[in-house]
Amino acid sequence: MIRPTFTPPRFHHIHLRSTDPERAVAFYTDLFASATVGEWGGMPAVCSPNNVMIVFEQDDTIRTEPQSALWHFGWQVTDSRAMVADFLARDGVSSCPLYTGVDDGHVPISSDTWFKTGETLGVTRDRLNELRAAGEPVPGGAGFAYFTGPDDTLFEIIGDMDRERIDHVHMWHEDPYCAQLWYETHFLVPPRDKFGPVPVPADECKVPRTTERTFPALNSEGMFRAPAAGVVVGDINLTWYPNQGETPLQSSLGQLMDHIAFSVTDLDAWTQKLRAEGVTFLSDEYPLADTRAIMVEGPSREAIEIVEMG
Repeated sequence: MIRPTFTPPRFHHIHLRSTDPERAVAFYTDLFASATVGEWGGMPAVCSPNNVMIVFEQDDTIRTEPQSALWHFGWQVTDSRAMVADFLARDGVSSCPLYTGVDDGHVPISSDTWFKTGETLGVTRDRLNELRAAGEPVPGGAGFAYFTGPDDTLFEIIGDMDRERIDHVHMWHEDPYCAQLWYETHFLVPPRDKFGPVPVPADECKVPRTTERTFPALNSEGMFRAPAAGVVVGDINLTWYPNQGETPLQSSLGQLMDHIAFSVTDLDAWTQKLRAEGVTFLSDEYPLADTRAIMVEGPSREAIEIVEMG
C-alpha cells in the first residue's frame, strides 16, 4: 500500500460574519491599495495579493462573546506611520488606543512608546520605569496599530514591510506551546522563525501564564504576552498569546470571526489522517463553491475549514 505524501496546507481565507458584506468589502478595498474585490462560495470577499481572502457571510446578529480563540487579523503595510496618519484622517475608521503603561497615556501606534526589548514585544512596568529613568527615547519608526472597521471588526497593521498583504491571524490559547505543537503535529506546518521549536517536551507543553503584564496594550492594565508561540501556514503567521482571563475559550462558530480556512490538494487523505490522529471533526464532508470541504476544531475550540484545491 502506497502511503500518501502530505504537503503542509496553505492558508485559504478568514471567514467573518457581517451585517453588510458588500459594505465591508468596499471598506477594506478602499483602505488597502493591494486589496481587490472577489467572491468565494457565493459570498463577497476581499482578496489579498498572496492569494488569501477575507470572506464575508451575511448575519444580522453579530456575536463576539463569549471569547473565542480568534482575536484579530493583521495586514502588513509598507509605511506604518503614513498608514496610521491616513486612517486617522478618515471617517469610518476607528483607532484603538494603545495604552503605554505610563499614567493613563495612550498612543495610536506602538512605536510612539517603548514597545519592545530586542525581539520581545511588550515592556513591563519595571522596565518602563528603567527606560524613563535613563532618559531613553521612544523608538519611533515602524510599529503596529489597531483599528476597527465594519461590525467593530478588529484589525492590525504592521510595518514597514516590503509589500502590502494579509500577514497574520492572532489568537488566544489556554496553552500556547501546546497549540503550536498541535498545529505542527496535525498540519505539519513549521514554527515561526521568531519563536522556533517549542522549548519543552511535547508532554510538558502546559506552561503557566506569566504574572507580569506588558505594554503597550489595548487595555489600560496591560496584557499577558508569555508564553507566546506561533506557526506559519503558507505565508500566514498564526500567533498565540495566553488566554487573558480565567474563563475557558469558547467555540468560534457563529461569532464575528467564525473560522479560518486552509487548502489542501487531497481532502480524502487529510480527512483520513486527521481522523486517525483523533482530531475533533465539526462536520462531515460538504460541497463548497466548486469543490468540497470539512470542518475540524483546533486545540482551543477554533473552527478550521479544510478546502480541497487543485
